[in-house]
Amino acid sequence: MEGLADDILRDVLTRAGGYDWCVTEFVRVSSTVLPHSVFTRVSPELRNASRTRAGTPVRIQLLGSDPGLLAANAAHLAKLKPAGIDLNFGCPTPLINRNRGGAALLDDPELLHRIAAAVRAAVPAQTAVTAKMRLGIEDSNRAIECACALQDGGVQELVVHARTKVDGYRPPARWQSVGLIRERLRIPVIANGEVWTVADYHAIRQATGCDDVMLGRGAVADPLLARHIRGEETGGDDAEWHAVAGMIRDFWSEVQNKVLPTQSPGRLKQWLIYLRRCYPQADKLFSAVRALRTANEVSLALRAVSLPTGPTGFQML
Repeated sequence: MEGLADDILRDVLTRAGGYDWCVTEFVRVSSTVLPHSVFTRVSPELRNASRTRAGTPVRIQLLGSDPGLLAANAAHLAKLKPAGIDLNFGCPTPLINRNRGGAALLDDPELLHRIAAAVRAAVPAQTAVTAKMRLGIEDSNRAIECACALQDGGVQELVVHARTKVDGYRPPARWQSVGLIRERLRIPVIANGEVWTVADYHAIRQATGCDDVMLGRGAVADPLLARHIRGEETGGDDAEWHAVAGMIRDFWSEVQNKVLPTQSPGRLKQWLIYLRRCYPQADKLFSAVRALRTANEVSLALRAVSLPTGPTGFQML
């Protein structure tokens, strides 16, 4: 989730609990072998054995279209011992697609195979190579062909977002199409797309037959969703909001240490927009900070609306 799921949000969400692993925003590979500083900037977790503070493994995602260049970058990245290297064939952003990146490559299964094979050959056998794709560009006619190309190229696990590039993020997601891919592949297929609730989780597993599900925007909107899915008791509405409020406090503190004071309010507002979907209290917070421009103004406003105080949610639950 470019521009959203950075190391700060990964830290907060994985401390909330329930995740097996997570993946970074993509690293764009376009013209050169990137220095290690680029990878550690996108994933500071590389300095912690490629794990978040909660111990959740972090895979580093690469995006590009040149097999040789992607392989060279993957080999260089592998020296940092990432928990895995993921290949992005799912980004639907027009700017990325115009430059032959992300989902724009889903019209060329042979290129997907060459990318996967080159990256797999370039990194140690113990380094997991995985990929994420959409169903296609305008339709899903070549989805199985693309998925098989990635599998035959050496990808060990495939996440399939149940929409095409043209679909963007508009509902509904085409879960049944993911099931058709799963039936044809030997490697694990992970279903993704439009999972906002526990009911959605059970529905996507039923529709696809997949054992595993990747959470995206649903986890941002409900930081406790992974724990709800696992059936963990989270204490009811008041306790859950107390927990989420603790996450907001930690997020706000961390984001101020990372970006400029004029940029940090936008990051908080971005997350609150998602949280409003599940927590009415977040709507009150958003209204309080919506028109504010500086970090100091936002801090004063958050104190004024009296976020619950005390231990953070992931310590108390």
